[in-house]
Amino acid sequence: MGMRGMSSRRKEADSIHPEQCWKVMERAAASSQMKRAARAREFLFYVGTKSIKEGCTEIHEQEIGHAVFGRDEDYETSLDNIVRVSATDLRRRIDGYFASEGADEPLIFEIPRGSYSPVFRWRVAESPPKQPDEAAETPAPRAAAPYYRQLPFLILSAAVVLLAIVCAVLWRQNRILSRPSDIWAGKPALAALWRRFFDSPLQTDVVLADTSYGLIQNISHLSFTLSEYLNYSYMDEIEASTLSPDRKADLKMIMLRNHGGVGDFMAVQRIWALSPTSPKLNLVSAREYSADSIKRDNVILIGGQVSNPWEELFYNRMAFTIEYNAALDRSYVRNSNPRRGEQSEYPVTFRPDGIVGYGIVAYLPNPSHTANALIIAGTDSQTTDATAEFVTSETALHKLFGKFPSRQLPYFEVLLKTARLSGTPMTEEIVTYRTY
Repeated sequence: MGMRGMSSRRKEADSIHPEQCWKVMERAAASSQMKRAARAREFLFYVGTKSIKEGCTEIHEQEIGHAVFGRDEDYETSLDNIVRVSATDLRRRIDGYFASEGADEPLIFEIPRGSYSPVFRWRVAESPPKQPDEAAETPAPRAAAPYYRQLPFLILSAAVVLLAIVCAVLWRQNRILSRPSDIWAGKPALAALWRRFFDSPLQTDVVLADTSYGLIQNISHLSFTLSEYLNYSYMDEIEASTLSPDRKADLKMIMLRNHGGVGDFMAVQRIWALSPTSPKLNLVSAREYSADSIKRDNVILIGGQVSNPWEELFYNRMAFTIEYNAALDRSYVRNSNPRRGEQSEYPVTFRPDGIVGYGIVAYLPNPSHTANALIIAGTDSQTTDATAEFVTSETALHKLFGKFPSRQLPYFEVLLKTARLSGTPMTEEIVTYRTY
């Protein structure tokens, strides 16, 4: 390329005005790819501000973790990958925008892997016109080599293609032989349920509860909707409440932390143990999850609705739901349509020798009816773990499925009673169930 061509490309890059960059970024943030992903938008505007308005050429993971995700300024990035995971999600949303609503955008941008600074460029860079002196420099096309000279290259190419085909066949056979379905041998009850997640062609999102969000509601004695959770407007309600300034400051500090319960993590560990090498499972926090994903993927929701508000999307279809009584500061299970012998509420009971709680398992279609959903929740973190133990046990599921009238596994809900008594292990007992 001659000096004129290089100069032309440099001039084209210089023609991108910062205001144009900011406008296209705003349009991407307002698109359907991001309008319900508050944290992705916050991430995008932070790196956009640093790059476009402040002129930073390098943005570090640790400063993003502190500014966007509320981590300590010196937190250990090797132990907390929240920024890297969120950056991957953000890149996917940016690509999705320019492939759909932003397909006609002349100016596009990306966040290259290994960097957090957005890079802007024109969608189609026009080739600079060929100058007369450049035309003279263009070498004449070379004559094709005789066929016999090309023969070794053709043979080598054919061998490479054949080797690639053989490798692909062997890889496919290995995948078939090592499929997760092999682990269900002798476990028909586990296979009936869990193959629908592990053997599905779809990804399965395992969504952990946001216990910080649950704690905010417990302390403030307020409750919020999924919509308020996604757009963070619940903090506006807290700010407008009659709580003291100190209490509001405490709640804001809690909101900046994305915590999870020990029992919830134990529940995830039980699920993972069913197929440790499965590539299907994607672990994500409720705070980082998106409406697009729950409509597209299989999903497993861990924890009650107070801490995992995504369960709100299923509550109008469920007989048993985990509720919270702010006056008593206690969780309970609500039975929306009690049958003979059933209670309308199942409260946690504190006894001298221990605690009796309740858990629910609900196997339902996802909101778009294109995949499956599983809800595993308890009246507290330990009960959630006990409920996960039940739903990952061949013996327990065999006992439950034996009660169902159909041989084919239906969608179902089951209410469990858990006991945590002194000197005895945690136990689970089937109280009642529904099939659909």
